[in-house]
Amino acid sequence: MKIRNAELSIVKGDITELDCDAIVNAANDELSMGGGVAGVIRKKGGQTIEDEAVKKGPIAVGEAVWTKAGRLRSKYVIHAATMSMDFKTDEHKIRRACASSLKCAEELKISSIALPALGCGVGHFPLVGAAKIMAQEILKHFRNPSPLNKVVLCLYDEEAFKVFDQQITGYVRHVQEDFFLGPFVTVDCIIELNDGIVLIERSNPPYGLALPGGFVDYGESLEKAVAREAKEETNLELTALRQFHTYSDFSRDPRFHTIATVFIAQGKGALRAGDDAKGAKVVQYDELLKLDYAFDHKEVIKDYLREKKGI
Repeated sequence: MKIRNAELSIVKGDITELDCDAIVNAANDELSMGGGVAGVIRKKGGQTIEDEAVKKGPIAVGEAVWTKAGRLRSKYVIHAATMSMDFKTDEHKIRRACASSLKCAEELKISSIALPALGCGVGHFPLVGAAKIMAQEILKHFRNPSPLNKVVLCLYDEEAFKVFDQQITGYVRHVQEDFFLGPFVTVDCIIELNDGIVLIERSNPPYGLALPGGFVDYGESLEKAVAREAKEETNLELTALRQFHTYSDFSRDPRFHTIATVFIAQGKGALRAGDDAKGAKVVQYDELLKLDYAFDHKEVIKDYLREKKGI
């Protein structure tokens, strides 16, 4: 599939056998190459790959460095640290590692790169989540002109290939055909209910707690959009709806540039999670700032509490 002038493909096979300028190794922050894909790269390409990598380490988790590729078909190996030596990873580490890999390829001025399923080996990160995160970072990268014209996502086994093929193909087509240009208009709602506000737990990356909300559909008003999203994600009807504030900082959403109008409303009905919400709950006012949130929703809630207290 095409992303601007680049071809994105998903293949099943051995990443070390691909004809790409660079292949990506999902590395640890020490850049030692033990088992898994790293071990295969070292075995086929030679010990010099690990020796060169270790000299450049340690690096911060999420960063990437390149080495020569030894006996491999590729010219370079890009070592992207998805975890430290505790072998634990998460959404943010995978996101940064993917972005750093693509940035490293830019610096090398190469035209093709192959990446594995970052974080899904010893890191045991879910395939669906990794596929969507990597799709988001690839799309973000190609917002600007790039010397890269070929990106390959290479999966070793049939299960991983099927998940990545389905998730990434659908996701990329949806973004490019429906709302690729951006910035994207979104709405969020502070729903007051039972001496607290309603929070959802997101089932898609960015993961975490968030205010109910989502993208505004073509032809839809902000008010209709926020009512629809609230119903879809919480099963609640909104009453006494009023606009609170608009948030537009470029860094507020790690996926895209989104401009969010936040509303305040009363909730009516039986609270029940739905749509892309993994869960939904009411959090009391004095507990809100003790939690971590997706996007910039903690700052939104701080602004809301200040207004509520009349500060």
